[in-house]
Amino acid sequence: MAAPMNRLTVADTRILADGVRGIRLVGELRSYTPGSHIDVLCGTDERGRPRWNSYSLTGDGFRPEHYAISVRLGSGGSRWMHRLRPGDVVETGNPRSGFAPVQTARHHLLVAAGIGITPILSHFRAAETWQRSAEVHYISRDAAHAADLPGAHITGSRTEFWRALDLTDQPLGAHLYVCGPKPFMDEVTTRAREAGWPRTRIHAEHFGAEPATGVPFTAHLRRTGTTLRVPENRTLLDALESAGVDVRSRCRKGVCGECVTAITAGDPLHHDLYLSEDQRTTCITPCVSRARGTLELDL
Repeated sequence: MAAPMNRLTVADTRILADGVRGIRLVGELRSYTPGSHIDVLCGTDERGRPRWNSYSLTGDGFRPEHYAISVRLGSGGSRWMHRLRPGDVVETGNPRSGFAPVQTARHHLLVAAGIGITPILSHFRAAETWQRSAEVHYISRDAAHAADLPGAHITGSRTEFWRALDLTDQPLGAHLYVCGPKPFMDEVTTRAREAGWPRTRIHAEHFGAEPATGVPFTAHLRRTGTTLRVPENRTLLDALESAGVDVRSRCRKGVCGECVTAITAGDPLHHDLYLSEDQRTTCITPCVSRARGTLELDL
């Protein structure tokens, strides 16, 4: 696994909504693209492996005095994050983004559900900083960050949400950005395509993919000659690690690209949210993806 790239100190924490804690980190910071996230080392998992969680930065990204993240209480890494107190030191990666605003867009339509508001807030703040046209639609039971979104359409009602969000009446040159639970994002993007939005103007930020299960398959390691059997309830990454094969990994959710491995033969079944279509013919993300039959890895 790659070494952590930064050590940051918790400046303060505060409750933003029921179960949502805001955390500010200070230290050696750099500017970042709106919609970026950082990977945070959140202790270890039940097997003693380093646990990396990704959290969206909520600032505008321009010369930040701190990194602000918002963490919804759940299990594992988020519980570890909720126990942080001022003065604690955390290990992080540097900001990365696959959800940047399009600079040439004439209007930014920003849509969020639940904790998906975090990268959307970053987009909104950047739009305010640079005086760009933007509009926010946000559905949430607790409406974390509502006070940071003046003029936003905020509701806890699905009916009211869709009444306010008119995907058929948007300025020419508008781009749509959406983040939240996968079913919510699927519905928004499907409705947008049905309303005539080109795919190139629809942008989604995913929190991660679930490791795929399915029929067992075989992984053959070309360089060492080793053959591994991957059962249906284990990931390829688990099988490689159990066999003592050193594969760099971080998020274990198919998002960061750290574990991407070259393949030289076979029929992969991709379930990641990282690889491009061109990369899918030559690479696999072993933390979430599977294969049919035998897959040959360049290991």
